[in-house]
Amino acid sequence: MTETLISLLSILLGIIGAIGFGMLFKKYSFGIVGNTIAGVFGSVFFIKSFGRLGFNPQSIMQHGTFNTSLFIMNCIVSVLGGVLGLIIIKKIYNKLNK
Repeated sequence: MTETLISLLSILLGIIGAIGFGMLFKKYSFGIVGNTIAGVFGSVFFIKSFGRLGFNPQSIMQHGTFNTSLFIMNCIVSVLGGVLGLIIIKKIYNKLNK
């Protein structure tokens, strides 16, 4: 598994997290397209921000070996990034529409 594939999987997990959260809590939903965009940006932002702690794709594939625990942490942060990205964008949207 290469770094690029891990990055794409992280973005996909962010999208799934945002769409799933939007389906569970309708008040945070922007529809499929809006949730997808929020999931992409939330996931990328969180992985870039907190990936320096050691669970970025380069650390997962360090020395050509696959570190499973770092990969699981990356997946969790990606899903949380998608969910939090959706919540933050909805709060900004509500604040601008007042």
